[in-house]
Amino acid sequence: MGFFFHTLFYTMINTLYKVPNLIICDQATPFPLSDKYCFRFEEEIKKSQFITSIGHANSKESAKIFIEKICQEFPTATHNCYAFAVGAPKDTANIGQSDNGEPHGTAGKPMLNILLHSDIGEIVAVVTRFFGGIKLGTGGLVKAYQSGVITAIERLPIIDKIIYTQITFTCSYEHINLLHHYMPNYSATIVNEIFSDIITYTIKLPEPQVQAFITTFSNATNGKIKILNTIILDS
Repeated sequence: MGFFFHTLFYTMINTLYKVPNLIICDQATPFPLSDKYCFRFEEEIKKSQFITSIGHANSKESAKIFIEKICQEFPTATHNCYAFAVGAPKDTANIGQSDNGEPHGTAGKPMLNILLHSDIGEIVAVVTRFFGGIKLGTGGLVKAYQSGVITAIERLPIIDKIIYTQITFTCSYEHINLLHHYMPNYSATIVNEIFSDIITYTIKLPEPQVQAFITTFSNATNGKIKILNTIILDS
């Protein structure tokens, strides 16, 4: 029972939230986007074609790049409406949305509401519409734009979001075995090692485990390690 709760607690503190299991776009990403960058769902509603594209974005800049790629792919679309929430789930500090010519409040905001209530962070959605000649009305538009996003999110591949930190430190040769003994307890891996009269290690581990690792390893070596720097890695 104790092992179960230890494992559960360890998992909880290292898993921040869920994010799309997709590569984040940059300016060099080619379009049309492959399924490594974009998850897509298509449906026809009253002769209009709706194409929902979901991406992974961890900043407003990467969200805008994704949106631009979709607009480049569908330049003749009647509308390319979008919404993004690029922080943690339900975090409204870094959000954006656009109706892109649809009646005000019928596309971007309804899409954003779905993203914010999805329990998935760092997400951007673009719904491309090719008008089929039948008007949907404001209620119909809201339902159509939300429908595509809801269905896409239900099918979207997701992964756990984990923030990692790199620690660089020195220790003596006599402490090599101790280091290798403790690293698995903190999901730590060696990034680099330099051998001279002492050893300089750079290791990577989940950010919530950093202080516990430093304290444990320092105590085990009687304070003989020297921390040179710690760097939180860009996820």
